[in-house]
Amino acid sequence: MNYFRNKIKFFIITAFLFSAVMTVFASCGEKKLRTVDISITKADGSVVMVNSEVAETDEQRQKGFMKRKNIPDGTGMIFVFDADQILYFWMKNTPTALSIAYIDSSGIIRDIFDMEPFSLASVESTVSVRYALEVPKGWFKKNGIKPGDKISLNF
Repeated sequence: MNYFRNKIKFFIITAFLFSAVMTVFASCGEKKLRTVDISITKADGSVVMVNSEVAETDEQRQKGFMKRKNIPDGTGMIFVFDADQILYFWMKNTPTALSIAYIDSSGIIRDIFDMEPFSLASVESTVSVRYALEVPKGWFKKNGIKPGDKISLNF
């Protein structure tokens, strides 16, 4: 009888420890990016807001929206680089269609492109830029945002 009680205690303690360890690993694996509200001033002076996650480290920029199946309307991700450069983005492991705006160091949108899920095609900026803003595909068009419009740089 004591043998079975000891086995049950061992099983319960083992299950509890396993659960605790898995909870710790799960909470360490996915770090949330900080978010900012970015205002985009259009040519007509009107302002559109987008709530954006900020990807500012190499690891954050490499991961981006990979494996994200749902990107709500009005949200996006701003990729911040240390210097102006020609940027290249692709959609490897990204199941959601996106639009990308390439933005120079003064906040001017220079290019806007649509990108297809899982595509390995490189989408290149036409000039050196400092930022890239990804949003759900068609969001820029739906909101009347075009090259020449300006984003706030308060992030």
